[in-house]
Amino acid sequence: MSTVTDLERRFGDPWDPANPLGHRAVLAADERSEMFADGERMLDDFALNAEFVPTALGGRLTGLDRLIRVMRSVFRHDPCLGLGYGASSFIASVNVWAGGDAAQHRRLADLLLGGHKVASVYHELAHGNDFARVDFRADPGRTGELLLTGRKEVVTNARRSSAMVIFSRTSDAPGGRSHTQLFVEKDQLPPGALRYLPRFASSGMRGVQLGGIEVDRCPVGAGVALGAPGSAMEIALRSFQLTRTGLPAMTLGALDTGLRAAVRFGDDRVLRGRPVAAMPVVRGVLAESFVDLLIADCLATTVARAVHLLPEDTNVYASAVKYVVSGRAIQAMARLGEVLGAQSYLRTGEYGIFQKLSRDLAPAGFGHAARVACLATVLPQLPRLARRSWAAGQASPEDLYDHRAELPPLPFERLRIASGADPLTAQLLAAAEALPPGTGELLRELTRTFTGELARLRTAALALRPADLAIGGDPAALDLAARYTTVLTASTCLNLWLAEQGRPGTFLADQAWVTAALLRLAGELDGVHRALPASLAGPIHAELAGRYQAGRAFDLFHDTLPDRPRSRN
Repeated sequence: MSTVTDLERRFGDPWDPANPLGHRAVLAADERSEMFADGERMLDDFALNAEFVPTALGGRLTGLDRLIRVMRSVFRHDPCLGLGYGASSFIASVNVWAGGDAAQHRRLADLLLGGHKVASVYHELAHGNDFARVDFRADPGRTGELLLTGRKEVVTNARRSSAMVIFSRTSDAPGGRSHTQLFVEKDQLPPGALRYLPRFASSGMRGVQLGGIEVDRCPVGAGVALGAPGSAMEIALRSFQLTRTGLPAMTLGALDTGLRAAVRFGDDRVLRGRPVAAMPVVRGVLAESFVDLLIADCLATTVARAVHLLPEDTNVYASAVKYVVSGRAIQAMARLGEVLGAQSYLRTGEYGIFQKLSRDLAPAGFGHAARVACLATVLPQLPRLARRSWAAGQASPEDLYDHRAELPPLPFERLRIASGADPLTAQLLAAAEALPPGTGELLRELTRTFTGELARLRTAALALRPADLAIGGDPAALDLAARYTTVLTASTCLNLWLAEQGRPGTFLADQAWVTAALLRLAGELDGVHRALPASLAGPIHAELAGRYQAGRAFDLFHDTLPDRPRSRN
């Protein structure tokens, strides 16, 4: 039995009102603004924390794409569990794997495998995503000692974590070498030294224990530092390549359930003697939302695998994933809400789960790093990538687009703070030359649209001035970064479809979905919404309905789920 199958079996059918781990119980916990206790006990028994620990240290962490697949199942049932139980420890742990020494690796593995939680203590409200201005301090004390002073207002699991990874100022000098990350275990602190701040009220993720911490000259051993003094920014930028890729990809589980709710509603509601799902406009929205999920998953899964296979180049890709995937998921849920109508905002009843998922998805657009901050990370890299990669096609590394193939271990030591080249976008040019006989004219035309857009992007990127790349520069430059992410996404969709030609007869090998995907993405280039023609919407909706009836996930992996569609009366 696969890990995902085992986890889904433990969750059971979420639509069954008698299921103690189903939607009804999840909604009840949300109404109380509590973490879903029964769900946490199940995840304790499942040992979810082992998914964040490399196999060399006794855990189950092999590939980032596999971790996403497991965590997507948790987010599918309850995003609060996904973040509050699991992803918060994942965010903290990758910094230790990327920057810590062997003893710190072993200690973190022991904590996680023992069922403990680790908090990532980064943000300060006064500075937001600008970590270079963080004020929380770690000053020298007695020999072999640091004194911690400051406050962090927004920390997931501030109270119930056993250890913290704290982004701290260790120098007043300007520049990127003024901060150090600290791996601090709470039971090593003097009694009463750590004060907890109240939780902020929030509309989404209401069960997640968000709070803050405050300390004043709290002593810790100098050995808590991760890496050399002043290395915090470098470690964070390397770690972001996993978290900015992983977290948005995990939240697609919530979109899966939102889409499932809309399909269920369309089958259930009858208008003028026919199911709502029989209306062409409704089928069109459902088909487009399904394509949006596939688009987001193409980019996210490809980049997750690239972290293993192309680690020197994934910095820009991770920021693109955060920008594209979170935005696409939020927009798709909003459109699905139009299908459900009034049911989309009711907090109880069979479809009450939809409004919770919509609220919980919203933080995916700004939590951990705002989407515009991700574009600001992409923008300065464009001229270099344009010079090095966008003029000629490039073949894909073996196994990049085959999610069935095993990956080498995560190469934390090879991750870079800026991308050296851009092979994924360059693969668009190679894909355009490799279109097989029988490729439809619309797909060929769309491919030409994106290769032409890449050429225009190259010209514009090479013309950017230094002032355009700085914060506060020309807003049109950020639009250039956004257009780049659209072309990059199109490249991953087209190349995944080409890779699937070796498995003819499968849905992912069919032209319908990739043509629809590029059509949707082309609309983002010119701001024109293009409804899917019936020739595309029909087979795509048929695949969606077939997966729904068979209890299969809507993403690339189409795992077997325990959901049982209700029989129509």
